[in-house]
Amino acid sequence: MQILQPPGWATPKGYSNGIAARGRLVFIGGQVGWNADQRFEAADFAGQARQALANIVAVLAEAGGRPEHIVRMTWYVVDKREYVANYRALGRLYRDVIGRHYPAMTAIEVTALIEDAARVEIEATAVVPDDAGDGAASRP
Repeated sequence: MQILQPPGWATPKGYSNGIAARGRLVFIGGQVGWNADQRFEAADFAGQARQALANIVAVLAEAGGRPEHIVRMTWYVVDKREYVANYRALGRLYRDVIGRHYPAMTAIEVTALIEDAARVEIEATAVVPDDAGDGAASRP
């Protein structure tokens, strides 16, 4: 994986401008902050973001991938002020769940999400190196 940072550009904080990678593409549909039983345990933005990221990591693991294989994330938030107000908490919980890997990211404010209780929905794309194995290969 190669971080793409044009010369002379200010270094972004918490994301990358671009990434180039080779391997198996894994596309993870939008994950909201509910658990495996599709129940929201947290009503707050940060709690839901943590769970959505954990859900992404769990889906990625099914393809034999790890958080450092994520190359792109899109965050859909229902309130940009709520997102901005949670920058510090998001930074901490992001590092707890994903680590210090910062893919190319976009955040978009939307009027609503399909799940009424959801404050955030995150989709991700990963590139799992060909030699990383396949966590799903042993299942029928």
